[in-house]
Amino acid sequence: MIERLQNLAYFPASFFGMIMGLTGLSIAFISLAQVYETTAIFSKISFVFTLVLMVILILMYSYKVMRFPKEVIAELEHPVKMNFVPTISISLLLLSIAFYALGYIEISQYTWIIGAALQLSLTYWVLYNWVHHDFFTPEHSNPAWFIPIVGNIIVPIAGVHHAPIELSWFFFSIGIIFWLVVKSILVNRIIFHAPIQERLIPTLFIFIAPPAVGFISYLALNNHELNQFGMVLYFFGLSMTLLMMVSVGKFIKLSFALSWWAYTFPLAAMAIASYKMAQVAHSNFYLYIAIAIHVVLFVLILNFLAKTVKAVYLKQICNDKH
Repeated sequence: MIERLQNLAYFPASFFGMIMGLTGLSIAFISLAQVYETTAIFSKISFVFTLVLMVILILMYSYKVMRFPKEVIAELEHPVKMNFVPTISISLLLLSIAFYALGYIEISQYTWIIGAALQLSLTYWVLYNWVHHDFFTPEHSNPAWFIPIVGNIIVPIAGVHHAPIELSWFFFSIGIIFWLVVKSILVNRIIFHAPIQERLIPTLFIFIAPPAVGFISYLALNNHELNQFGMVLYFFGLSMTLLMMVSVGKFIKLSFALSWWAYTFPLAAMAIASYKMAQVAHSNFYLYIAIAIHVVLFVLILNFLAKTVKAVYLKQICNDKH
């Protein structure tokens, strides 16, 4: 038991990528239930499981913060690991969206306030380090760079219900503009520099998330009215999904790592975006796309949960080598 607690010094914030994927799955089930009411039970089961896991992970990371502050600071200052710390704030924002969709408005508001405040703080922490750094190299850049800055796009989805609309536009503006900037940096890095480390290759799926989430957020900001810019966001997200599909041969050769959870939230975002597209475009074509992605997501999450539990049991996670 004492050894297990000592290992929490190496408990990575990237564990919260599980919450992002699982909450995304729950929201996808909520969206599906709006079409097929009999599936509502799956959204409740998925969400309760996610909440329990979130509480467990929060307690574990809180213990790390109190017992091993030097390791937390090292994570916040690491050129790669720092980008995964905002998975905590994004998880809270996603839970806020799910709470609101399930009718728990007050809980959604409190969760959103904490998540948005933490997200903004971590955004400026990362931006400060980007601007005033003396240690970044091109090899440090990877798609996880989308998480701390572009993650702000998520804020308006529940934010339009909990705060003045200008605040949601503020967060959306940060995320959407930096999406274009970071995307350009990453494309340059991928094409002209050394290949991404094998354990970070799954983060390529994160390319799907900004346009997919951007579409959902943009609809929320525009009273769910579809226009040309919304279509650009949706179809670019769909194009990135197709790119990942044709690259599947590269992904199935990888050994399991916690970074595999990077597959889940982007797919969840694309599934939810497709459910939204089906609704606003009044077309079953997008509904079929949503269901297809949803099924793949569900199978992957079941697989990753089993592999993660096995890796934790074998002490392959939460040690000084990771």
